[in-house]
Amino acid sequence: MSTDIPFTKNNIEYYLNELAKEFKKRGHRANAEMVLVGGASVILNYDFRPVSLDIDAFYEAQSIMKECINVVGDKFGLQQGWVNDDFKKTASFTPKIIQYSEYYKTFANVLQVRTVKAEYLLAMKLVSARQYKKDLSDIAGILYEQRLAEKPLTYEQIDTAVCNLYGDWHLISDYSKKLLTELLATDDLESKFIELSEDEKLAKETIIEINAKYPEVVTQDNVNDVIAAARRRKRER
Repeated sequence: MSTDIPFTKNNIEYYLNELAKEFKKRGHRANAEMVLVGGASVILNYDFRPVSLDIDAFYEAQSIMKECINVVGDKFGLQQGWVNDDFKKTASFTPKIIQYSEYYKTFANVLQVRTVKAEYLLAMKLVSARQYKKDLSDIAGILYEQRLAEKPLTYEQIDTAVCNLYGDWHLISDYSKKLLTELLATDDLESKFIELSEDEKLAKETIIEINAKYPEVVTQDNVNDVIAAARRRKRER
């Protein structure tokens, strides 16, 4: 029976190694490539976010890899789709992610894993910008840790990444642009990270509460408006 096992840096590597061994067991000797995005990339490259509930990835050998993913998931009681490519249906997806990903590690001498980091990961988060997920706090966290490492990201670097991936800024909302400007200007990114994390937690609780009362009212198109309206109502009370 599968459970919602949270993924950490250590167990992500363990399960990816098991996935690679399963792939190899089926007689595949040529290297398979997998690009990890989203929370998995954040966890493997940074320290501010300890867990993710799934692993978003872009991978080749689709049917074979999916079979191996299911076998490993069943073996260790992982949730269905513990590795998935659902993000390909979102606005933040572009095939150019492969071009701008970076080598991370090869597992079992057969599965080459790449991740997205720094300004390119930040560009993807700016497009997603879901107020009820970890997107906004991830933006602050990435900027914070890059600054701590004395490798601060500049607007020019982020602009280049956005344009390389998406052509221009047309997919990025005014809200995201304003947030980015504020984060780049602040001297206290740690406090902004904490504030955004708390806001995301409250937003998620709001969505759960609304869904319980009014199923199917909240959609991907109106979710940010619903959250904003709920916040206004709470302030007015």
